[in-house]
Amino acid sequence: MSDASVLQELRGVRNATPSVWFMRQAGRSLPEYRALREGTTMLESCVRPDLTAEITVQPVRRHRVDAGIFFSDIVVPARQAGLGVEIQPGVGPVFDHPVRTVADIDALPVLGDDYEAALEPIRAAVRLTVAELGTTPLIGFAGAPFTVASYMVEGGPSRDHLRTRALMRSEPEAWARLAAWVAELSGRFLRAQVLAGASAVQLFDSWVGALSAEQYLTHVQPHSAAALAHVGELPVPRIHFGVGAAHLLPQMHAAGATAMGVDHRLRLDQALEMLPTGTPVQGNIDPAVLFTSEEARFAEARAVLEAGAGASGHVVNLGHGVPPSTDPQVLTDLVSFLHEQDLAQDVRPA
Repeated sequence: MSDASVLQELRGVRNATPSVWFMRQAGRSLPEYRALREGTTMLESCVRPDLTAEITVQPVRRHRVDAGIFFSDIVVPARQAGLGVEIQPGVGPVFDHPVRTVADIDALPVLGDDYEAALEPIRAAVRLTVAELGTTPLIGFAGAPFTVASYMVEGGPSRDHLRTRALMRSEPEAWARLAAWVAELSGRFLRAQVLAGASAVQLFDSWVGALSAEQYLTHVQPHSAAALAHVGELPVPRIHFGVGAAHLLPQMHAAGATAMGVDHRLRLDQALEMLPTGTPVQGNIDPAVLFTSEEARFAEARAVLEAGAGASGHVVNLGHGVPPSTDPQVLTDLVSFLHEQDLAQDVRPA
């Protein structure tokens, strides 16, 4: 598995042909996913090993991408820990009882043996998935402390995260306790996936772009570092990705990442100037081009390869997740196009 092209790129070893996978490659854009999910809630499908494995493998089978991303949701660990949460169609994750006071934090479950036992369906799903994928590596997944804690504080999706940011400022000790709880929640979730067979991990911070660098360093970075530390001594690449977080790349890398995901708002060559020399990068085709002409899509792909040519390693991905309305054939064709490119000849710097 260590010879897999994605893992080599994530470790800073370049290949002649691009490696590619897509965030949210499994899910609503695939008709086979929609058929399989009929009659099952999103969170139920995330804890049924047979469904989770099949959903994870579906896009690898269809698109021939170079890695699978473990099918899950950032609130699955909270659900397994005993919190009441559901994903409401058209809304997103909604918690039964938002966590907004010290008393709410005091009432959070202790993450002991019960939580470890509750992760067994996740470990079983990873084992099934790895067996199905064969020589294609599986990337483990978890939500970062800021984003998961923000969902808990807000009670559901939020555009401005006002309650979360207010808690940080007004009760920093309470926020730190909550974020530390989520860091253990997510960190152990990542570790369970790696010990069951995942070959890399990605910590995903959907909402971290709402913070300043100072806020991130003070209130978030230590907790993201604690989450990643749960897999720190394991021999797997650690990808850290945030949405709208171009201004936070160095700080997010310093939290313990070995590779950085970059969204579509920043060119990869500019990201490389901000990151320590030798940092592998992942990204960052604008998802909007999936709804343009083939000529425009391929031109964007070439531009991303050129911008990432100076990196020690580059895994091609989107700058965010696959939109649900994406035509699956567009992704299949994009993967084929990328696999046809000769990096040594076409885009590597002279």
